[in-house]
Amino acid sequence: MTKWLSRRTVKMLAVLLAVLFALNGGLISGGALAQDEPITLTMSAWDVATTPYWQAVIDAYEAQNPNVTVELVDISSAEYQDVMNIRLSGGDETDIITVKDIPGYAAMLTRNQIVPLDEFVEADGLDLSVYSGAEVELTYEGSIYALPFRSDIWILFYNKDIFDAAGVEYPTNDMTWDEFDAVARELTSGSGADKIYGAHFHVWRSCVQLATVQDGQNTIIADDYSFMAPMYNMVTGMQKDGIVMDYGELRAGNIHYSGPFINGQVGMLPMGSWFIGRLVADQAEGIFDFDWGVASFPVPEGVEPGTTAGTLTSLAINDRSKNKDAAWDFIKFYAGEEGAKVLAETGNLPALRTPEVLEIFASLEGVPAEATEALQTTTVRLELPMHPQVGEVEQILNEEHELIMTQSVSVEDGLEETTSRISDVLE
Repeated sequence: MTKWLSRRTVKMLAVLLAVLFALNGGLISGGALAQDEPITLTMSAWDVATTPYWQAVIDAYEAQNPNVTVELVDISSAEYQDVMNIRLSGGDETDIITVKDIPGYAAMLTRNQIVPLDEFVEADGLDLSVYSGAEVELTYEGSIYALPFRSDIWILFYNKDIFDAAGVEYPTNDMTWDEFDAVARELTSGSGADKIYGAHFHVWRSCVQLATVQDGQNTIIADDYSFMAPMYNMVTGMQKDGIVMDYGELRAGNIHYSGPFINGQVGMLPMGSWFIGRLVADQAEGIFDFDWGVASFPVPEGVEPGTTAGTLTSLAINDRSKNKDAAWDFIKFYAGEEGAKVLAETGNLPALRTPEVLEIFASLEGVPAEATEALQTTTVRLELPMHPQVGEVEQILNEEHELIMTQSVSVEDGLEETTSRISDVLE
């Protein structure tokens, strides 16, 4: 009887293990996917049609894991976080959540919408120090909830043809913002449909505000925002003089920053390094044919050249995902060296930057020769610091930025109101 029960118990355990194996998406220990267990993962993303790397890394992963299909959930970049907040609050089960910024990250982890990755990291023995400090920025109360796969920095893009036509020397890697203003005025010419603008500031608040924290003396979490006045005065002055496009018209027309630059309408564009990939791809397809270059992000007077601001883009696992182990295996690839190489091949800077990865990026056809030096940094300020109220603070900054840029309020009044409103939030 005892032997019969033992055999029966063994059979029952075998059946139970088979069921559990199937429910867990066909995973075996160590995160390797069983090749005979098909599974579909979903992943949130934005602007898929204009961002080559999303599908490129997925294709590389699926090539190694033919049993896995990864489907992208495409959301507009401008609406991404609002849409994700609504979806996750409503019980959305998208497996892999792309974390666009720190406010979104803070909101999702404090609402328990994404899972801590510590057990996954420990089980696979991952060394997170390869992310050069990015992992520290993503650690909250001792746990990490996302792995960074992209770590972009702000740089300066410029149209060499416009510079040549104006007889102006190209930007250098030690350009100051005062010099940027002066050069932009030299480049501006023409009128109407033929007008060339010396520079372009996209509608994001960061396009103006990042320059105000380069000195390291301030962050966007502050008790007095008057330190932003010089930059706002410069940009609104350029707008008033027709050196840059009108903010209100850009906002009303929902004009993407790529349009004016690719159309050859602007001489200089402060923007993130992610734009390199788009330009390389578009130029290869013949969408535009002018010569372009990159330089380091301009700095305030007295700030060391090579000082810039950076962002982190990372991947998290939805708490409601039914395929958490499979999602982790994908994230580990996407944010690992193999994913980093694919990102580099598409002209994007990965968060994991080994010498081999950087060599791939620098040797990519179409990347300007000066990119290697332009992308070298001395200090990278985090665009948004980790703070419990950072989401509320950024919302106020966005609202007051729009009022200032549309000249609904003066720079001084707008920053005074910013200080007052954020002080109330922080208290």
